[in-house]
Amino acid sequence: MLEKHSITLMGHRTSISIEKEFWIELKHIAIIQNKSINQIVSSIDIEGHDNLSSAIRVFILNYLKEVH
Repeated sequence: MLEKHSITLMGHRTSISIEKEFWIELKHIAIIQNKSINQIVSSIDIEGHDNLSSAIRVFILNYLKEVH
């Protein structure tokens, strides 16, 4: 089930809809990388994806593939 989360990108508040499991993994990645969720999502957003929520999911999947 999708959940909405508010984040700040380039000084503007926005929301993303993402499954709880992906949000939990994103929080873990932020802790491991010693970054905020906003910093991680901003770096994903800079790449100019059409759908930010999908881009976040792909980022998480690629990250998990690299560490396993």
